[in-house]
Amino acid sequence: MLVAVVQLSSQDNVEENLAQVRTFVAQAARSGAELIVLPENFAFMGEEAGRHVVSESLDQAPGLILGTLLDAAARHGVWIVGGGMPERSSDPDRPFNTSVLVSPAGALASVYRKIHLFDVALADGTNHHESAVTLAGHDVVVADVHGIGLGLTVCYDLRFPELYRRLVVQGARIVTVPAAFTLTTGKDHWQVLLRARAIENQVFVLAAAQHGRHPRGRVTYGKSMIVDPWGDVLAQTGEGTGVALANLDFAYQDRVRAALPCLEHRQLI
Repeated sequence: MLVAVVQLSSQDNVEENLAQVRTFVAQAARSGAELIVLPENFAFMGEEAGRHVVSESLDQAPGLILGTLLDAAARHGVWIVGGGMPERSSDPDRPFNTSVLVSPAGALASVYRKIHLFDVALADGTNHHESAVTLAGHDVVVADVHGIGLGLTVCYDLRFPELYRRLVVQGARIVTVPAAFTLTTGKDHWQVLLRARAIENQVFVLAAAQHGRHPRGRVTYGKSMIVDPWGDVLAQTGEGTGVALANLDFAYQDRVRAALPCLEHRQLI
């Protein structure tokens, strides 16, 4: 399966951000990608308190954000993971941070609502309180893409290995990690965590990231990448926006799991 991760530098204008999404999805599709992963906050990365204004319901007629993904998937005949979009919740001021999987038929195939919310005060003065403007999800989600289990996660979830083990137990062979990692944490932890999740669970990890400067002075790390079950980085974007592509060899994944059957040696659940 040829896959792509898209690196963006999303701002606070939804229409302009979605125009970039359409451009890069088309580029990845022309390169042959069957599955394309977009980063967290691909449609809106403005004031956190304003997320509810652009949030959409997934139970009604598609809004601008979801509609763009549905149209792009159908137009190019690809699967798209919309990394993290604001979805209306029972709390009008706190939408979910939702990763959606859209099928080549232009249909909503799966929905994952971010479980772990980023509430931190970093040494460099960076402060985030995601739970103040976002409602947490609770369900672990593994979708089916061409008969392959696809586990959905978002950004800060990456620091919680128990979630990834649950995904593998439920059949995931690929895990997506759309993110907007801060520069401070990204430079020290991003690749280490991605490779660790891949190695310990013997999965392909598809990590699509935000990069650069955004409203509110926020700076994200970038370095979107695709990691194989041995922990090798198959592809990585450079600075700025762009696309990284790699072919996922599931026969190779089977050989890794057979040669080093650590998933079968688990003693603690």
